[in-house]
Amino acid sequence: MTSKDLIPKDQLRTARRIVVKLGTNVICRPNGEVALGRVSNLIEEISDLKRNGKEVIVVTSGSISLGMEILGFREKPESLSDKQACAAVGQIRLMEVYQKAFESFNQKVAQVLLTDEDFSDRNRYLNLRNTLNNLIRLGTIPIVNENDTISTSEIETQVEGEGPDAVFGDNDVLSALVASKLKSDILVVLSDVNGLFDSDPSTNPNAQRIQVVRDINDIDTLATCTPSPRGRGGMKTKLRAAHIATQSGVLAVIAKGAEQGVLHQILNGEETGTYFLASKGLNSRKSWLAFATQSMGIIEVNEGAKKALQSGRASLLFAGVLKLERNFDKGEIVSIVDIKGIEFARGQVNYSSVQALQLIGEHSSKIAALNDVTTDDESPTEFIHRDNIVFI
Repeated sequence: MTSKDLIPKDQLRTARRIVVKLGTNVICRPNGEVALGRVSNLIEEISDLKRNGKEVIVVTSGSISLGMEILGFREKPESLSDKQACAAVGQIRLMEVYQKAFESFNQKVAQVLLTDEDFSDRNRYLNLRNTLNNLIRLGTIPIVNENDTISTSEIETQVEGEGPDAVFGDNDVLSALVASKLKSDILVVLSDVNGLFDSDPSTNPNAQRIQVVRDINDIDTLATCTPSPRGRGGMKTKLRAAHIATQSGVLAVIAKGAEQGVLHQILNGEETGTYFLASKGLNSRKSWLAFATQSMGIIEVNEGAKKALQSGRASLLFAGVLKLERNFDKGEIVSIVDIKGIEFARGQVNYSSVQALQLIGEHSSKIAALNDVTTDDESPTEFIHRDNIVFI
């Protein structure tokens, strides 16, 4: 069986809801100007899909790059305030391009700017889904971007270990979260590379493109392509996006945005880009826990606790906890790591870090006897209940 035989053509042809992510290098030329011909071709393709009954959501990058060109920055600015200024100026230009181009094909568009909190807060997360679904019902094409003038998680480099992890640090991951939340059929990430290669094609002319990936966990080491001077993510973030999508039951494709007719080629199951086959998929709550929440703290557990958790039948008890990092409150989401510091799960805690520090290593019988630690949970001896744990 060849990789061509593994392309899920029936699934591609019958797909109804599609998220298309357009990277900075698709939207802009190297000098920062809009690549009008390329963008117009893609918008025409998206409009064709819409007229043929498809529901399309666009996740776009490019606002900072366009703002740099307008404000006269020759290189990406270093200061956060300058990046935010570029984003504010460039976002207007970006939406102007989309609005005019889509109007020429009689399509209505809507701007949706998002921050981390729109995903990590459960109520806002659910409201986001309702808003996007309603925009689709009303016949619009939602155009999604991070609100860079408010949220700094994407444009500001975070020091590892300080503060909560960002829900999404780039628009590749944002597109996967949108695809997951909307129960999309396909996520298409368009960039300046035609999929995943077995080595970096920019340095190895003999690099071979991988046509189909059945298990994304087998290829994480292939994230070799570095981001361009105006882009942000590189292949690493695209693989993370593919991971989120496929684990949420969404077929993912990474392909080259400059290729003529690329969207139609993908939906016809042609040999372009790399196809990442979807797994069975997490339910909505588990998907939220795994991918759409900020990790507010870290819990390190021993090997016995790790094995018990991975059996799927155990909750996290204090007896298996080795140490805590960062401060977190009851009800917040934390990362669960093994003795090597590798995250293997996330969960929603029944205790704050202040309370939990008094209980590390204690057995359930002793915890139950303590009167100075209380929770509203029916099982207060559990640090994290198994129903609130998801493996990642």
